[in-house]
Amino acid sequence: MKGLLPVMGLLLCLSISEAIGDIYYYVDEEGVVHFSNVPTDERFKFYMKERRSFPKEEGSAYEGLIREACERYGVDVALVKAMIKAESDFNPRAVSRKGAMGLMQLMPGTASLLKVRDSFDPRQNVEGGVRYIRYLLDKYRGDLVRALAAYNAGEGAVSSYGRIPPYPETQRYVQKVLRYYHEYRGKGR
Repeated sequence: MKGLLPVMGLLLCLSISEAIGDIYYYVDEEGVVHFSNVPTDERFKFYMKERRSFPKEEGSAYEGLIREACERYGVDVALVKAMIKAESDFNPRAVSRKGAMGLMQLMPGTASLLKVRDSFDPRQNVEGGVRYIRYLLDKYRGDLVRALAAYNAGEGAVSSYGRIPPYPETQRYVQKVLRYYHEYRGKGR
């Protein structure tokens, strides 16, 4: 297995054209090797650094489509950039351990409801994600914290608790987006 790990890592690196962050791995009880750029389990170990091929100005490649979608749905550009930063770090090929995909990490069911055919297409993904956060902001009467919590944990979880659910991942997500949001607003973006 140890000889196979470097080969698999090399194949993984060759298949990633626009990736950022670190790569982690673990081998499960059945001998299956799992790779992630988001270590969500204590079994993950650092494997290597991913390459960075995005423009130095974060999200500049997506600036136009983010602005268009935000204008169309009346959502703050800085908020959407903060969400994308927190969700995928501007990686249009990102996939979460739960199956969320693309820049705004749309779950397949949500993408289908939003009529997003290709979650890896930045334009479709951003359009769907912005439309969804607009819906959540309306549903929660402008309560950004609950809208973000619902975006991450689902509407049912927020409805059950009436606030951010007591899920550490969701609580960290909301804090991270709010921090990025304030940073992007301070930069005038």
